[in-house]
Amino acid sequence: MTALLDDFAVDEFTHDGITHRYYRLGSGPAVVVIEEIPGITPKVIEFARRVAAVGLTVYLPSLFGTDGASPAPDGVTDLPRVGATMVRSLTKVCVSREFTVFATGQSSPVVVWLRALAAKAHDECGGPGVGAVGMCVSGGFALAMAVDDRMLAPVLSQPSLPFGISPGRRRNIDISPDDLAKVKVRCAKGLQVMGARFEGDMMVPSSRFEFLREQLGDAFLGVDLPDSAAAPEALIPPHSVLTEHLIDEPGQPTRDTLDRVLDFFRTKLGVAE
Repeated sequence: MTALLDDFAVDEFTHDGITHRYYRLGSGPAVVVIEEIPGITPKVIEFARRVAAVGLTVYLPSLFGTDGASPAPDGVTDLPRVGATMVRSLTKVCVSREFTVFATGQSSPVVVWLRALAAKAHDECGGPGVGAVGMCVSGGFALAMAVDDRMLAPVLSQPSLPFGISPGRRRNIDISPDDLAKVKVRCAKGLQVMGARFEGDMMVPSSRFEFLREQLGDAFLGVDLPDSAAAPEALIPPHSVLTEHLIDEPGQPTRDTLDRVLDFFRTKLGVAE
């Protein structure tokens, strides 16, 4: 385990024959922070700490990649080599039976495990319910987790599945029709869903957010950021709103979005500022 996670408690959780390690930090109601490609990076860990710092308990499952590894290992500073690192992690996700990468109208099988982890977190931490944030390939997982009434604060940061290789896939998200119908019923009763993307992000086309607005109505709180708001030193094109492309300065659009996400968690889970 990387030293970056030394102050996190670590454990394993098994549900329906699937076992994954997870890390825990903080106190108060629970929020499940789901990693992005290539894994639990230093920036993902930093984001998790920000969530814990506002009075919440972070559950950080390890689903793929090397925990604590940077997208740019060993001082790599050129885009092609960083891209190669990302592709290696993505290839492992693509061949895993736990993830639905290309198909439309399906929730990834790992969502069942994540729902069970969220239920466990709620039992352990109490409060009115739980929150979750998915990022990149895990972005839509938070939406599919919202079929459970305990999920009160789902956040979709740059939800990238299914990969947009056709118009139908771009105008969709990785959730089954039955799960989407259940989420829509909950939205009609007051559930809200946050989403964030960069406008030029080909992995998260604008038609995906249009689809979510049509399906969820005013319950979908979508944030579309200009590409110019992304941290210029990042080694990949604008994509990771809360992590790699965050400009952590007051008044910056990405920082404003981060603050909105944290406030969303606090408000929905009943944590005072």
